[in-house]
Amino acid sequence: MLLTANFHLEEFTRTATGLPNVPNRAERAALQALAVHVLQPLRDSIGKPVYITSGFRSAAVNRAVGGVADSQHRSGQAADIQVEGMSSMALARRIVALQLPFDQLIEEFGEWVHVSHAPQPRRQQLTAVRRAGSTRYLHGVR
Repeated sequence: MLLTANFHLEEFTRTATGLPNVPNRAERAALQALAVHVLQPLRDSIGKPVYITSGFRSAAVNRAVGGVADSQHRSGQAADIQVEGMSSMALARRIVALQLPFDQLIEEFGEWVHVSHAPQPRRQQLTAVRRAGSTRYLHGVR
């Protein structure tokens, strides 16, 4: 199912867990909103493919990957993304500079960007770092 000119539903539902990962109608609508309002404009701006490393997660998939129970991945509102040849920090800064209507933006460990979309976007910006064996979230994109 094509969500936008460059994003297919299958990109958001891939999982290496082998578990069922099929979004319902509301979850598909949320994925399409994320693609339409955030990911497609981002791709159009940078002129390069945006790779989804983690998108929608069924309850079973979310448990298997250690996601938090209230993750926006569960509702179809979030994706973890990368762009070849672009650091995760540069990608996060580009999303902010474009003033895209994201709900939450997290540059995670210098490896990928978590971005979400919600009807009432908070535009929350965080940087995830590992310190003393645990994850800490710093305010802002650093």
